Amino acid sequence: MQTTATTTSEEQRERQRRGMWLMLVSVGLFSLMDAGLKTLSAHYPPIQVAALRGASSLPLLLAWALATVGLKPLFAVRWPLHLLRGVLGITMMASFVYALKRLPLSTAYSIFFVAPLLITALSVPFLGERVGPRRWTAIGIGLVGVLVVLRPTGEGVFTLAGVAVLVAALGYSVSAITVRVLSRTDSTQAITFWLLALMALGAGAFALPNWVALRAEDGWIIAAIGIGGALGQYTITEAFRLGEASLIAPLEYTALVWGVGLDLVLWGVLPDNATWLGAAIIVTSGLYLLRRERVHAAAEHP
Repeated sequence: MQTTATTTSEEQRERQRRGMWLMLVSVGLFSLMDAGLKTLSAHYPPIQVAALRGASSLPLLLAWALATVGLKPLFAVRWPLHLLRGVLGITMMASFVYALKRLPLSTAYSIFFVAPLLITALSVPFLGERVGPRRWTAIGIGLVGVLVVLRPTGEGVFTLAGVAVLVAALGYSVSAITVRVLSRTDSTQAITFWLLALMALGAGAFALPNWVALRAEDGWIIAAIGIGGALGQYTITEAFRLGEASLIAPLEYTALVWGVGLDLVLWGVLPDNATWLGAAIIVTSGLYLLRRERVHAAAEHP
């Protein structure tokens, strides 16, 4: 009996480690994808870019789904939650693209870092995960860091673009929580496919009246977004399926490294002092959340 319990504990830790690595990979892929979205936002409306984001990855994901599970599991799904994720996906992507056109990538990421804090908080009522008072304190401190980045004084980035990032972060957080619920019944293939399919169809319908003709020189960017987005969507879905939301979510903070590097290389900009300070507060709170989760896991599995 003891051997079985030990084996189960080791399997759980291995799943957590795999989830963490997959999350790190997904962050890198999505950062590169976001750089492509920011480039496209200079030429196309946000809702059209959202449609292109979904449509460009769809053929790859459909081929993968058909090769692994076939067509039937794609339709044997919990439609209400998928439709909810579709609405959230369109709102999240259009809002984020709108913000990317007006903010540096690193600044948008710094504000978006509220998402892991929201996921940790939402994991309590929706997933039944336990978050103690110390982690609630860390979440509160992280929200203060978000305010430092936003600087709601009229001189900072508390603009429509800043609010758009917050809207995107909320949509992302709720969507991530639904992945944990859907993964109990639906396949990873269905979860990934329908998010992008509904995003492509829904955003495409909204974008159609004001559709801007695609430029030939943007073809490779759209293709790269499709490949990076498909791989990123798969890895992040698997990450949240394998690991606890409150453990996986803080790894999103590694996006700041990508954001600063891409801003510097592609656009020649760096975050200002307030953004650095706010990001540092948010990242510190996220790392503390990660540490508390490890302590909690060690107490449950000595």
